[in-house]
Amino acid sequence: MSYPDIQAVLALVKSAGALVLPYWRADDLAVTEKADASPVTAADMAAHHCLLEGLTALDSQIPVLSEEDCEIPFEQRQQWTRWWLVDPLDGTREFVTGNQEFTLNVALIENGQTVFGVVGLPASGRYYYGGAALGAWCVDDKASEAPRSLHVPPTLCRPDALAISRLHSSPAQEALLSAIEQTFGQPLLISAGSSLKFCLVAEGLADCYPRLAPTSQWDTAAAQAVLEGAGGQVLTLDGQSLRYEARPDFINPAFIALPAEAKWQPQLLALAQEAAAQ
Repeated sequence: MSYPDIQAVLALVKSAGALVLPYWRADDLAVTEKADASPVTAADMAAHHCLLEGLTALDSQIPVLSEEDCEIPFEQRQQWTRWWLVDPLDGTREFVTGNQEFTLNVALIENGQTVFGVVGLPASGRYYYGGAALGAWCVDDKASEAPRSLHVPPTLCRPDALAISRLHSSPAQEALLSAIEQTFGQPLLISAGSSLKFCLVAEGLADCYPRLAPTSQWDTAAAQAVLEGAGGQVLTLDGQSLRYEARPDFINPAFIALPAEAKWQPQLLALAQEAAAQ
C-alpha cells in the first residue's frame, strides 16, 4: 500500500505555520471559547483550512479528522482504516500568551497505529517528523543545516529529567511525580507546552514524559510517531502502546512516553498505576 510522502506533509505543515505567525503576539487577536471551554482563534482556523485542503489534495481518499472539524459521526469513523489526525494549533493558550511552544500536528493513522507524523513549531522554526519504520528528524528552518537525525539514549539508569505540562496537571500526576522523587531521587522537571514534550524525549533532552491528566488523540499522535521513529514508545499504564482506534470520544488514557529500552520502565509503570488508583 502506498502512502503520501512525508516530505510533502512536512512542506504543508510549514505552509500552515507561516499562516499562523501573523496572528502570534498580535494585539488584536480575538479569542473565543468552544463548547468544552477551550480557546480557539483565527490562527487555529487558518491552519485548519490550510491543512485540510492540502491533505485532501495529497490523497482525496484519506479522510481528515481535525480538532476544528471533529463532529464526524462515530459510525462513520468506525469504517475508516486510514486517516489523518490533525491538531491545527496545539497549545492555543501558549499561543495567546505569546509563548512560542505551540505546535501544528499532523499524523497518518492506519488501523489504530501511527504511521508517521509531523510536529511544527513555527515560532522557533523547528519541525520534527518521523515514524516507527522511518526514523525521526528535526530540521531548523532558521539555521542553514541539514535535517538532524533523532535517537533517544538507548540505556538510562533512571529517569533524571521529566517533561511535564506547563498548564495541565491532576492529583494523580502530582502523586506520580512525588513517587518518582521518592523512588529515583529528585528529577529535573522541564515544563513545556503542547506536543513539544514528546519531542524533548525524542531529542534526549528529557528522559520521559508521564501524563496522568487528560489529553485528546490529536494532541499526541504526530509526536508519538516522531518519538517512535527516534527509538521511543508511548505506553498506557497497562504497558500497551497508545493506539488510535475510532472511539465515541477522543480522550486518551493516561500514558508514559519514554525510551523503548529504558530498564526502569516496569518500575515507572507500577508507580503510575499506584498513583492513578489513588
